[in-house]
Amino acid sequence: MFGFMEPADIAVVALYFVLVLCIGFFAMWKSNRSTVSGYFLAGRSMTWMTIGASLFVSNIGSEHFIGLAGSGAASGFAVGAWEFNAVLLLQVLGWIFIPVYIRSGVYTMPQYLSKRYGGNRLKIYFALLFLLLYVFTKLSVDLYAGALFIRASLGWDLYLSIIILIGLTAVLTVTGGLVAVIYTDAMQAILMIGGALTLMVVGMVKVGGFEELKRRYMLASPNVTAVLTSFNLSSTNTCHIHPKEDSLRMLREPTDEDIPWPGFLLGQTPASGWYWCADQVIVQRVLAAKNIAHAKGATLMAGFLKLLPMFIIVIPGMISRVLFTDEVVCINPEHCMQVCGSRAGCSNIAYPRLVLGILPAGLRGLMMAVMIAALMSDLDSIFNSASTIFTLDVYKHLRKTASSRELMVVGRLFVFFMVAISIAWVPIIVEMQGGQMYLYIQEVADYLTPPVAALFLLGVFWTRCNEQGAFCGGLVGSILGIIRLILAFIYQTPDCDEPDIRPSFIRNIHYMYVATVLFWITVIIAIVVSLLTPAPPREYTRTTTFWALNDLDNIKSYQKEESDKVTSRTVAECNGGADKSDCKHKDADGIELVQLMPGSDDSKSLNSPSISERHAPNDSYINGQTTPVDQESKEEPELERSKWWRFFDCFCGFKNYDVKDPVAKNSVEDEIICLQMLQESPRIKILLNIGLLVVLSSGISMFIYFSL
Repeated sequence: MFGFMEPADIAVVALYFVLVLCIGFFAMWKSNRSTVSGYFLAGRSMTWMTIGASLFVSNIGSEHFIGLAGSGAASGFAVGAWEFNAVLLLQVLGWIFIPVYIRSGVYTMPQYLSKRYGGNRLKIYFALLFLLLYVFTKLSVDLYAGALFIRASLGWDLYLSIIILIGLTAVLTVTGGLVAVIYTDAMQAILMIGGALTLMVVGMVKVGGFEELKRRYMLASPNVTAVLTSFNLSSTNTCHIHPKEDSLRMLREPTDEDIPWPGFLLGQTPASGWYWCADQVIVQRVLAAKNIAHAKGATLMAGFLKLLPMFIIVIPGMISRVLFTDEVVCINPEHCMQVCGSRAGCSNIAYPRLVLGILPAGLRGLMMAVMIAALMSDLDSIFNSASTIFTLDVYKHLRKTASSRELMVVGRLFVFFMVAISIAWVPIIVEMQGGQMYLYIQEVADYLTPPVAALFLLGVFWTRCNEQGAFCGGLVGSILGIIRLILAFIYQTPDCDEPDIRPSFIRNIHYMYVATVLFWITVIIAIVVSLLTPAPPREYTRTTTFWALNDLDNIKSYQKEESDKVTSRTVAECNGGADKSDCKHKDADGIELVQLMPGSDDSKSLNSPSISERHAPNDSYINGQTTPVDQESKEEPELERSKWWRFFDCFCGFKNYDVKDPVAKNSVEDEIICLQMLQESPRIKILLNIGLLVVLSSGISMFIYFSL
């Protein structure tokens, strides 16, 4: 479309692939991938730096480089509001939601709903909803955006290039699990930020600085006469060719078609709250932290990094409009089709056009590697998180006696299933109008996720909310959102040079206001139904609410009761004629449990590292449930396996075939491990709170600066 990469650019891209594969496979072989925790939560051994970098690149996919830059070219600063909003919401995740998730001992977000409200219908419904969102929104947007850039720069066959990218990403995800995903994301974060900063600096030099950019952007309208002559267009109509008067303001009037400030604050913020505080892709990374201090440090780091997209993505999109006005700003649908193949508009080509137009050979290859990094980071995040949800929330619900090994195999196979769906989705992406599809998918989240955000907020903060209220509120909100989404697809936005004859409630009500209504309808119905039905049992709220974090007296009382039960049961078994050596061992375990309780003066306190180490390989305890151990498998002799099976075990990181399942943890030990992860030293706590104040101040300052 604009030109092809030179040999130096291809060499840079090839070097990137080699680095990603080397880092991914190194992390794969060094990690423990044979357990549920090891594969899906990286053994909860990640540090704040790797998680923070992974959070950033998991969010900044190829659709950000294409979509954010395109929106910057089309409407100015407005789209940056999502990025600054994320700075604030990430800290809500680190300081409020993650402590609750750790205290609850959950792996997945649907599992949290089940543990908080009871029953399985909420868990299954939202697990399926999350999977649909992953496959038909995130995957489709990523593949479209990545294909657009690859086609523009390399001229490769569209299907072949996407299949290769998906295949490489799936290999890393299937074999390495979350560890390989996080480590490769950390390397990709460095590449993304470095490449994007380079492009921004070169672009700023081209336009003469930030103030000159703002001046020239407001004058960046295409030369209609030259366009009509050059492209030999049959239609002389023009539409949306001039920058909007408020393009240099972020939050705008209540009737604005981009970001009405009441809709953004009241509707978009709850919808974004679901993504940042309850979406499996984001939360799963933070749950992989060693402890709560590393989790909070990761959200602080990610918050600082989220200040960058406004400058390294949105502003380059505006630069592209200034430098390549006649291409980025097409004058009518006929012109748009000739320039970029979409009647909806050509703002999506702003970023690749800038890369290929101003960067020298070598640097173009670097930015190509950045785009591939963005695509692969998003894909591996989706693959790993979707396989986690399917395996632990859907498959294990259908097959409760599944062994750890079986869950590992199913999780990996589900990734291949998603790969197949992704490849099958490519022709649909190609046939659909790119600009229209991207805009519609941005609305999908606001139509489907506000009810989910409402249930998580109520579950965390209001102990009186029960399963009946949550289900009724979520059901009504989801039905209304799905109806509105279907109507959006039926009454599609007409071309800019055609009259808009859609119903007024479709044409005039911004989707952010719809999200506001859906959120508050869900909240009100959930509250009313909960008050009209019995309160939830204490067991559902004891560890799953924000208030449970400070309920230490009840924690100690509960643990003492459970410890007494374990000790009494052990004594009864020994008196019943059990083997004396076993009795001594069990009695020692029982005594140890009492010593490990919070408040104990013994040296074996919550800070003892032996607790987590001793239970790290335990796979019998999954999703808060004890998996029955197959007695036959425990005594199965070592089998002579073929070399192909041995290679499969080695490749996927499985332990020896006949390893016996360890004895399941009891609830007391599990509770102690969760409490251990929530411990913070006073000095670290002060440092984290100072960092929190700095990040929040920075985010709010950016909102104010770009909105005045």
